[in-house]
Amino acid sequence: MYKIAIAGAATLAGKELKDAISESPLAAANFVLLDEDEGLGQLDQVGDEITFVQAIEPDAFKGCDFTFFCGSTALTKLHWRTALAAGSTVLDMTGALEDEQGVLICSPWVGSVEMSPDLLTPAVIPAHPAALALALLMERLGNRAPVRTVAATLHLPASEYGKGAMDELHQQTVNLLSFQSLPRAIYDAQVAFNMMGGLGENSKASLEATAARVRRHYVALGGNRLPQLSLQLLQTPVFHGYTFSIMIELERPVEIAALEEALNGERIDLILEDTDSPSNLSATGQNDVLVRLRPELSARNPLEATRVWLWAATDNLRMQAGNAVECALEMRKLRPQGKVQ
Repeated sequence: MYKIAIAGAATLAGKELKDAISESPLAAANFVLLDEDEGLGQLDQVGDEITFVQAIEPDAFKGCDFTFFCGSTALTKLHWRTALAAGSTVLDMTGALEDEQGVLICSPWVGSVEMSPDLLTPAVIPAHPAALALALLMERLGNRAPVRTVAATLHLPASEYGKGAMDELHQQTVNLLSFQSLPRAIYDAQVAFNMMGGLGENSKASLEATAARVRRHYVALGGNRLPQLSLQLLQTPVFHGYTFSIMIELERPVEIAALEEALNGERIDLILEDTDSPSNLSATGQNDVLVRLRPELSARNPLEATRVWLWAATDNLRMQAGNAVECALEMRKLRPQGKVQ
C-alpha cells in the first residue's frame, strides 16, 4: 500500500492525474491532495478514496512514497526538496526542475535504457506530451526507414497554460459576441477567433518558451536515435487537445503499406478514413495519438513515397497524466519492498 501526494491537485493537470491514477495499479494507494489557495478544503476522490485538498504544511509529505508536482513551477521549486527529504519519489510535471543536477526527462514509452532513472536520480520529469507524441511517431517510422528531415507545426490549446488561460479564451469569446472589451491578463492579445504565432508583449504565456521545452524533451527522449526536429508553434482558439501538421522526408522510397504498418500499434491509432480525420474533439479522452498519413506518391511507383504528411491529434492533459503514472510505476521498481527483519 503506497501513499501518494499530489501537489497542485486543483489544477487541470492535477484533476487529469487523479483520473489516470484511478485507472492504474496505484489506485489502491492512500492519497494526500495538496494545493495553494485554489481548491483548499474542496472534497475530491481518487480511486475509491474520498479526501479533501489541504494546504502544504511542513510535514505534508511525511510517509509519502510518491509526490507528483502538477501546480505552478514556483510551488514545485519551493517544496520538492522537502518531499525528497521525506523519502518521497518526486515526479515534476511542471518542468521546474530541468536545471537541477541528476533530474531526468523521461518516458517509459520511448527512449533508451541510458535515460532510465536509478537510485541516484533525485527526481524525474515526465516528458512534455507534445515532445512525447512526436518522439513516438518518429521512433515508429524510423524503425521502418531512416528519416532525413522532419518539420512539425504544433497547434496549442488554451489548456496548455492552465485554467486561467481557458477562462480568458471563454470570456474573450463571450465579450466579442456582445461587443465588449476583451480580458488580456494571460495572453495580452486576442486569442478568440484567431490563430497566432506570437503573443502580446506582457503575456504570461510564452510560445517561445514552450517550443524550447518541447525541443529539449524531444532530444532528451531520443538522443541520437531520432531525426532532428524543426518545430513551429501556433496558438489556436481551442480549449483542449493538440493537433500537429508534420512533414517527413525519408532517406529512400518506402511502400505506403509498410509505413501504415509501422505507425499503427500501441499508443498510436492510425486513421484510414478521411471522414474520421483526427481532431481535438476526437482525441479527447483517448490514450493514443491519432494520426492520418498522407503520402506524396512517387512518380516511378505510386505505391511508394519518400515524403509523407502526418495530421495528428492527442489529448494533451491525458497523455501528460498517463506518462506521469507510467514514470511512477517505473520508479516503483527502485523503492524498497517489504521490511528488513
